[in-house]
Amino acid sequence: MTTGALQGLKVLDLSRVLAGPWASQILGDLGADVVKVERPGAGDDTRAWGPPWVASKENDERQAAYFQCANRNKRSVAIDLATPEGQAQVRALAAKADVVLENFKVGGLAAYGLDYESLKAANPRLIYCSITGFGQTGPYAPRAGYDFLIQGMGGLMSLTGRADGEDGAGPQKVGVALVDIMTGLYATIAVLAALSHRDRTGEGQHIDLALLDVQVATLANQAANYLASGVAPKRLGNAHPNIVPYQDFPTADGDMILAIGNDGQFARFSAIAGHPEWATEERFATNPARVANRAVLIPLLRQTTVMKTTAEWVAALEAEAVPCGPINQLDQVFDDPQVRSRGMRIELPHPAFGPVPLVANPIRLSATPIAYRQAPPALGEHTVEVLADWLGPSPAPAR
Repeated sequence: MTTGALQGLKVLDLSRVLAGPWASQILGDLGADVVKVERPGAGDDTRAWGPPWVASKENDERQAAYFQCANRNKRSVAIDLATPEGQAQVRALAAKADVVLENFKVGGLAAYGLDYESLKAANPRLIYCSITGFGQTGPYAPRAGYDFLIQGMGGLMSLTGRADGEDGAGPQKVGVALVDIMTGLYATIAVLAALSHRDRTGEGQHIDLALLDVQVATLANQAANYLASGVAPKRLGNAHPNIVPYQDFPTADGDMILAIGNDGQFARFSAIAGHPEWATEERFATNPARVANRAVLIPLLRQTTVMKTTAEWVAALEAEAVPCGPINQLDQVFDDPQVRSRGMRIELPHPAFGPVPLVANPIRLSATPIAYRQAPPALGEHTVEVLADWLGPSPAPAR
């Protein structure tokens, strides 16, 4: 039995890889009954995206760690959509569902009678969320879309990486599939909004989400900078286009981040650094002046920050409420006392793999907390169970 804010909600997840599964995992964490439909014998593509793997100690069974990141709190059913029987099963499940998530190419499910208009006819209250690379309309609609491709097309890579003229300059993608993740978050928001609308009107609706749209929308201040000025922002490495100093700096034993957001913080930093005159010098006293004189100020700061270790800087600056921090590797992240205190590493029991380590959901709800009910499922683990739960027991064969 599920618990949580979305207890009783039925989600039929026809998506695979990351954006759709990320959304359905959030809905599952919030208490929805999420049924993941997978291809018999193969399943979600990410089941094979290893190494690394989580594996059984008793046999050859294994699943890629990638699959584990986006598929907890779901039940897996193995259904072949290419067969009339499989299509009929999915239509029957969709007739009982509140939400359908899918990320097939535009029009890809119409041939199976599993598109929105076909399923809406049997279930007018259905909320049907389609996730594609480029949306249901426009000249690129038929194209397949992938996170890396969209990071490039949507401008993110033009903003990420070392500045032109520096060693190692050139466009860079973000180190995780950020467009997929953000699209999954927008999909979750859209589903919850559609549910609220349905509560008021009784009507379901179709949600059209495109990776490219999400990437453009989340360019945020960089997009606003361009639209206001007409000048395309350039790559600045770890520096900030609008705030100085707001980047990485070398220390005696590594690197640290300074994230100084106002003039008061800069004055306190300058005093700790042994250069209180910086805070009153005309070139550096205000943030606009510091941005204009970035090329002068940053080398001065770098000459100063190398004189102490990262830990020494962090201790001194935190004591005066100057935002700063280390640049952690993932072993340091999961060993960080704050991360440990917040319980961001969890383990869920799995019948084949034993305890499976996962990252916690960051949402903290006081009345309906997140419940971790089940590790990412084995392929088709719940086929019989789900068909019985959602559709009722199969009739006994005639005699």
